[in-house]
Amino acid sequence: MTDISGDAAFLKEYDPTAYDRPSITVDLVLLGMHRGRLSALLVRRDQAPQAGYWALPGGFVAMDESLDAAAARLLHDKAGLDEAHLEQLYTFGAVDRDPRMRVITIAYLALLREDRMAAAAGGGRVTVAALEGEAAEAVSEDGKPLPLAFDHQHILALARDRLRGKIDYSDIAFALLPDRFTLRALQDVHEAVLGTTLNKPAFRRRMLDRGRLVATGMREEDASHRPAELF
Repeated sequence: MTDISGDAAFLKEYDPTAYDRPSITVDLVLLGMHRGRLSALLVRRDQAPQAGYWALPGGFVAMDESLDAAAARLLHDKAGLDEAHLEQLYTFGAVDRDPRMRVITIAYLALLREDRMAAAAGGGRVTVAALEGEAAEAVSEDGKPLPLAFDHQHILALARDRLRGKIDYSDIAFALLPDRFTLRALQDVHEAVLGTTLNKPAFRRRMLDRGRLVATGMREEDASHRPAELF
């Protein structure tokens, strides 16, 4: 057994100011489909530095707070959402990423269904921004680029690339869809994430051959054309 009898005396004399202590933040990458495009929820900064710029919902981690607890708190306080499946995406620690001081941020990723994206935006705390191009540039609903604070453009691009790398072999696409969906809707998600148009017959065949889709026996309602099957 390890002898820790000397720890108490050591800690009593230990000086925590002997080493620099960077600040830690959590930033939330909340992605979902909105009007046929992969989109993110952003907030507009109202304080310096970079007041007026757009940013991921986030904030500083308290000294007595775990990272997961901070992420849950910020999800509620900044995005107005009470629940989402948050997973750590990546840690960003460039020395000059924040002009105030040394700040390391842990980015959390959550995938939201379209109705939850709309509900969050309707709450007035966040705005929906579509991600366009290879750089995953954030744009407003009228197509205007939104300047992002700090390194948040880089964070969004990495999150989008992570989705691209996983969408063909994971359940990521299903997390962006309602409980029941059409094959057309499933293809729309793949195309929005991948940024390319897919061959419809080949896509349908590949999805059905995987055996991960379950037909509900139902068809979409209020369709202007022949109602499509729901899965």
